[in-house]
Amino acid sequence: MGAAAAVPPEFVAGFPEILADISVSCRALSRGERESRRALGEQAADAGYGLRDLTAVHLAAARRAWASLPGVMGARDASELRRTGAAVLAALEAGIVALGEGHERAQRHAVQRAEAARRAFVDDLLYGRTDPGRIAEQAEGFGLRLADRHVVAVAEPPDGESYDQAHPLLRRVERELAGRFGDHDALIAPKDGRLVCVAPTSQQPVLDAFVKLASSHRVAVSRPHSGAVGVVRSYEEALSALDLAERLGLAASVLSSADLLVFPVLLRDRAAMADLVKTVLGPLEHARGGAEPLLATITAYAAAGYVNAEAARRLDLSVRALSYRLERIATLTGFDLDDSLQRYTLETAALGARLLDWPVTPL
Repeated sequence: MGAAAAVPPEFVAGFPEILADISVSCRALSRGERESRRALGEQAADAGYGLRDLTAVHLAAARRAWASLPGVMGARDASELRRTGAAVLAALEAGIVALGEGHERAQRHAVQRAEAARRAFVDDLLYGRTDPGRIAEQAEGFGLRLADRHVVAVAEPPDGESYDQAHPLLRRVERELAGRFGDHDALIAPKDGRLVCVAPTSQQPVLDAFVKLASSHRVAVSRPHSGAVGVVRSYEEALSALDLAERLGLAASVLSSADLLVFPVLLRDRAAMADLVKTVLGPLEHARGGAEPLLATITAYAAAGYVNAEAARRLDLSVRALSYRLERIATLTGFDLDDSLQRYTLETAALGARLLDWPVTPL
């Protein structure tokens, strides 16, 4: 009774009168009466009253009204009383169902409004579209304190998939992080088909757990930066790392922006990089089969730590065939992979070729 009494009487308005009329006519609840209950259920939800309390107060009102209902008082025999009772109970059931529908409708709208506000905040946070002071104020409502240093991790989905609010991975990540760490200050949200985690550096275990859960395809992790502007910078770093991984064909499932800092440096002067590629690797285009097999050989040789057997395994070649390719590279380019300085020049040119998509794209 205490919980039901907490619901104001206006949310039960008209219901005893409806039951009184139905006890006489034995009719069903009308469409308008059901809609009025839905509207009251929606209003009660917006006012913060739970469905359990709302149901309880209606049941209590029906119980109090039962003995004084005209149809009950005027019943001539048991069969007429049973018919009246059945009609009243059916109306009570339909009314409770309508209340629940309205209450759920209000909750769905509230969730939709909250999700829209969250999406707008994530857009403003990651793209820096609003005043840093205002975004910092909004961030506190989402558990972020932007005065701290934050890291941004961006998870890319497998081909053909897109991460959104309904994707199972988002639910799994949220559930497992909450289960392991309880309340935490990390923000997890889908953005442009990817999954983004903004986490303070003080909560490295949360970030590590996100990376592990979301690395089924590829995750890029930024360097730490401070403030709202720092979050934007971190997000851009993570996106840049994913883009570089795609262009370079990197196999790693977890990428660190700090490990890839050399590539923006290489691309800063695109004309100089194109000149390096053309000068050093251009002669490879005259090889039988074109430049691509020999370019792949330089890349695999470097990735294997310049160990012939490992490089041959990666290229699915015999060691003898690999040695032949290395000789052709030295002959055509004039650069010897056994010389440390010349090897560095060849490797840098090979990286530049991949960044510029050469030789597919002419320089």
